[in-house]
Amino acid sequence: MEFKKPPDGGWGWVIVVVSFFTQFLCYGSPLAVGVLYIEWLDAFGEGKGKTAWIGSLASGVGLLASPVCSVCVSSFGARAVTIFSGFLVAGGLMLSSFAPNIYFLFFSYGIVVGLGCGLLYTATVTITCQYFDSRRGLALGLISTGSSVGLFIYAALQRLLIEFYGLDGCLLIVGALALNILACGSLMRPLQSSDFPLPEKTALENVPDRYSIYKEKEKDPEENINMLEKSYIGEETCKSTLANGDWKSESLLHKNPTTMSRTKETETYKKKVAERTYFCKQLAKRKWQLYKNYCGETVALFKNKVFSALFIAIFLFDIGGFPPSLLMEDVARSSNVKEEEFIMPLISIIGIMTAVGKLILGILADFKWINTLYLYVATLIIMSLALCAIPFAKSYVTLALLSGILGFLTGNWSIFPYVTTKTVGIEKLAHAYGILMFFAGLGNSLGPPIVGWFYDWTQTYDIAFYFSGLCVLLGGFILLLAALPSWDTCKKQLPKPAPTTFLYKVASNSSNV
Repeated sequence: MEFKKPPDGGWGWVIVVVSFFTQFLCYGSPLAVGVLYIEWLDAFGEGKGKTAWIGSLASGVGLLASPVCSVCVSSFGARAVTIFSGFLVAGGLMLSSFAPNIYFLFFSYGIVVGLGCGLLYTATVTITCQYFDSRRGLALGLISTGSSVGLFIYAALQRLLIEFYGLDGCLLIVGALALNILACGSLMRPLQSSDFPLPEKTALENVPDRYSIYKEKEKDPEENINMLEKSYIGEETCKSTLANGDWKSESLLHKNPTTMSRTKETETYKKKVAERTYFCKQLAKRKWQLYKNYCGETVALFKNKVFSALFIAIFLFDIGGFPPSLLMEDVARSSNVKEEEFIMPLISIIGIMTAVGKLILGILADFKWINTLYLYVATLIIMSLALCAIPFAKSYVTLALLSGILGFLTGNWSIFPYVTTKTVGIEKLAHAYGILMFFAGLGNSLGPPIVGWFYDWTQTYDIAFYFSGLCVLLGGFILLLAALPSWDTCKKQLPKPAPTTFLYKVASNSSNV
């Protein structure tokens, strides 16, 4: 499909607004799941580690399924995927209100809602990139704040709904709100070229030319038709002979108009069969070549030591950095902080500071004198110190202060694409970013249950957050060591020393005497 030149405005701003509200509606509840987490602990009486799987799956499944989400958006378009995903998110939230046990929530809230969020994220980012070019960074920054604003509002909203309608009523109302995603999706008008339509290409021509590297001789459609004709003529001759008992009747049949029309239909059919056979053979080989090239590019990416360090850092960051947004409310309850002291939910503080962090860190990344990779490393190291300080916080004020710091530093997600581009280049960004998001989803899925298991084992969050801080600190230091210029000296080709030259003087005859 050919797209028009990105308008960088016009209907594109409508796309930004609806994408903002789409992320607001779909990510609001999953990111503010810490409020529901406490209710599920009381309702089902399961351990903290097992209960934490609900929220971790809701955040991790969408990232783990990012390759599938990309294929869906490419195949069906952003509008269709958004409307379908709206049904997934709303249905999963409403279904969770009828959950008889925690295992049902693993499916309804963790997998169904999580997959819907992953599809919606891919759809909103894709269509925004199609509508914007020179202002793409601004547009993506605006829509990404939708999830942070959703976290800020839904944390207070869900707590209020639980007080008035209970946990089940809260999930039903939040699910009904998510149905507004369908209206947002209907406004995502695809950007298609209609002014100068190009002649349609066949499916075979749409396969990229750079993968057409086959050297062996292929039978073209004409040769395939000849082969079919030989077999068809022999078959028809046998049939006419058996039917009439005479070889001469064959010539009479060919003079029949009905037979002539059948012959034309047969030739058309043979030509179609031959063309499709040729197409299928070529497509199968080129699909195999695509797979080989993809594997080769993946291996080449991991040969880049900074990229290898980056995937370790993002994995460890999500293991250690994600649990506070899920567990901070329970940390306050475990520290005997009274509810009367809560001026604002801690999760709401994390949400609003995440939005601030995304904007400020994104602005800092645009300055040429700031190294974005080192800026990202700095956020990891400071976050690790803040995580290790959580066990010493025994009041609402200190917990609120640490929540604000953690939220601001979590905004480093806005500069992560910059870091990836700086590491692998713009040509390999899509491939590299998909791999990194897969490992980020894996870390999101494992982090909260690990912290919960530490609590179940020790009956305190102290060791759990020391472990979280150590993970983030380790990832930051690995990335820092890989990015230091002094480690690149081994790759740089030292100038080869000039070959030693020896000057010889031709001795004169008198000197030899």
